[in-house]
Amino acid sequence: RPLASSCRRPTTNSNGDQRRTALTIPTTPPATSKKEKRTMASSGSGYDLSSSTFSPDGRIFQVEYATKAVENGGTALGLRCRDGVVLAVEKPVLNKMLLPNSNRRIHTVDEGHGVAVTGFVSDARQIVNRARDEAIGYDETYGTKIPPTVLADRMAAYVHYFTLHGALRPFGAAALLASYDAETKDHALHMIEPSGVTHRYYACAAGK
Repeated sequence: RPLASSCRRPTTNSNGDQRRTALTIPTTPPATSKKEKRTMASSGSGYDLSSSTFSPDGRIFQVEYATKAVENGGTALGLRCRDGVVLAVEKPVLNKMLLPNSNRRIHTVDEGHGVAVTGFVSDARQIVNRARDEAIGYDETYGTKIPPTVLADRMAAYVHYFTLHGALRPFGAAALLASYDAETKDHALHMIEPSGVTHRYYACAAGK
């Protein structure tokens, strides 16, 4: 039932006599609208705001988005042969005025390692620079060339670091690492994914 408060005020009739009349003032607060239900984005359901947040089903959406960026990039593939490793990339021509050598997607790390990249080229460039720093640092510390497995693991650890902090975002690029180990006389092919996972392959491809 609505609440009400009453007060009385004097009134004067035709004979000049004063009498009190009751004045009822409703004090029921106005009806408020129901709270609107807020829904998050349907793709990530609110769990895609940070790369350090897991969804209830154990997914990290920002890593999946980075993987999707790689899938939208040009094709990069590697093939381990009996006497070496072959790297090939697709270089989309973004502009007819583009110089042929200005859109490089295969880079030299050192004399025994090379990298083919796809996805966001700007992100991939940072991965290549990190690989060069790791190769130089290993050579200066141990006086020998960095083994293929060690370089692949260090690159993967660097990429994985960017999936652990909310202030960072994963790399939207994948790297195919072709290496030769002068000590074991063996060559190897690794792929570093945006999640920080690396595997050794006989053949692999990334991109479209």
